[in-house]
Amino acid sequence: MLSKYKNKIRLIITILIVIFFVWFLILSPIISFKMAEAKMLESAKRYYELNSYDLPTGTRVKTLTLQDLYYKKYIKNDIYIPYTKTPCDLKESWVKVRRENENYKYYVNLKCGPMVSSVDNKGPDIKLNGDSEIVVSKGDSYKELGVLSVVDNKDGKLDVKNVNIDGKVNTNEVGEYYISYSAFDNLKNKTEVKRKVIVKEILKDTVKKITNNGYFTGEDNNYIRLSSMMFRIIGIDNDNVKAVAEEDVSFINYDGIDDWLENYYYNQFSDNSKKYLVKNKYCNMDITDTTLDTLECSKFTDERYFYIPSIVDINKTKEEDLSFISNSDTFTWLANARDKDNAYIIGNVDAESSKKFDVENKSFNYGIRPVITIKGDSEILSGDGSSDNPYSFKDIKKGKHGDSLNTRYTGEYVWFSNSLWRIISKEENGPTKIISNDSFGDEGGELKFIDINDTKIYNPDKSSSVGYMINNKVIKYLDDKYLDKFTLEVPIYKKDINYKKEEKVKKYSNIKVSSPNLYEMFSSGGSNYWVINSSKDNNYGVAISYYNKIYNGKFETYNYGVKPVIYLKKSVEIVEGDGSREKPYTIDK
Repeated sequence: MLSKYKNKIRLIITILIVIFFVWFLILSPIISFKMAEAKMLESAKRYYELNSYDLPTGTRVKTLTLQDLYYKKYIKNDIYIPYTKTPCDLKESWVKVRRENENYKYYVNLKCGPMVSSVDNKGPDIKLNGDSEIVVSKGDSYKELGVLSVVDNKDGKLDVKNVNIDGKVNTNEVGEYYISYSAFDNLKNKTEVKRKVIVKEILKDTVKKITNNGYFTGEDNNYIRLSSMMFRIIGIDNDNVKAVAEEDVSFINYDGIDDWLENYYYNQFSDNSKKYLVKNKYCNMDITDTTLDTLECSKFTDERYFYIPSIVDINKTKEEDLSFISNSDTFTWLANARDKDNAYIIGNVDAESSKKFDVENKSFNYGIRPVITIKGDSEILSGDGSSDNPYSFKDIKKGKHGDSLNTRYTGEYVWFSNSLWRIISKEENGPTKIISNDSFGDEGGELKFIDINDTKIYNPDKSSSVGYMINNKVIKYLDDKYLDKFTLEVPIYKKDINYKKEEKVKKYSNIKVSSPNLYEMFSSGGSNYWVINSSKDNNYGVAISYYNKIYNGKFETYNYGVKPVIYLKKSVEIVEGDGSREKPYTIDK
């Protein structure tokens, strides 16, 4: 009996608790919400009773927001979300009125947190023609795609002509633009959607505009920077863009070109820069002296990332019988061989010259000017194609004040000891290897050395060698506190100095200044300077003459300058500059 009595008590208590929670969580908030709706409605009616001139005419709809009713003092006390001190939405809560059948009808929409009135408060659904985000190439015209449909949940299909379209796109300026599309239903509920229009400068589109039948002809506005190195656009190739290095970047014998490009040059590009490269087939047919003006290529390499310019490239980029590729003071290999022993070079070619190309033995070393192919859909982030402001990509993040110099990239420029230098390579958490942009000792300068006949091979340890003079004299012109000592490897050849054909390598430690290796980056540039590559044969020289031409025959005693190679300590930091030729990194305040 007592047990049944206790069970009844428990049941009653449970029912009371449920009733309490139902009241507290459901009924009371609903009642409060409905009372607030009624309060808004009566306030709005009161407003229009006193301001009847403000009532809408025709099919118009007039809206008073909760904020308006507060401001006009028709509601004095704040309306809160039930059981909170958070006010209901002032702008999304409203009373709308319109004339229907000669009478005015009121619609109340109160938004209090999760609680919203059941009145029609949603605008129509707008569907656009095309995507909500589109890309337009810089300089192209923007064609408005318009609206596909407008459908309201109460009023059904609406006329797309009534959609208001607002916004402008300047396709001459790279950037993001927005076009807004707004529409109203019959109760004047508004919907607005936006289309994002991205104006990008796409490489292939820009190149098509500046080229003639796919090839660039002229002298200006075809400069491009990739991985901190400068190139010049040759033209379009299968919707990608072919470009040639602005200048000779090193020396090579003809038969060493493929190996050098694939196993050395490729590694000079940053990982991000490599993503912009695409493999291509390059012209490398043999040519005779009677077919130097050909515009057609009959033979191509296999697919590869790099090669060198061909005679066809030069002929197709001519303007008034002169191509920017061949307009150079240096001697540079072309892709075309004449026979098994000889290949063509360009050098000192001008419009007045009747001889356009020279032929040289493949075992000789001449400048190399790599050709690359860049993905045509690459986005140009800056630049106008001029030499001062080349087209640039998002492949390199420029260094800034406080960055370690050894985090930078091959090809970037450094101002040191009142001279311009370029980064050859760097060691992670180690020193940075740099090379002078120009040779010291040109035009009667102080730094000139005489080859000592009894020490032909470059030897920094022997006082009678030019290597010793460079290591011990050039240091006087440099700020020694930044220099790190390094081990120099001198390649020694039996006779011909050819890439990877050295007979042995002699190592020297505690070196502070040396000449460049013939086959490393930026060994070309300047004139009349020593290199470390040495031949045992006294008839083969180790110096660069004027026009970046290497002595390949008998070596004569002569005065040469030096193009120093040094290592900067790992502690060296950037003070200012962006690594460009115009604004090189400085490392000293």
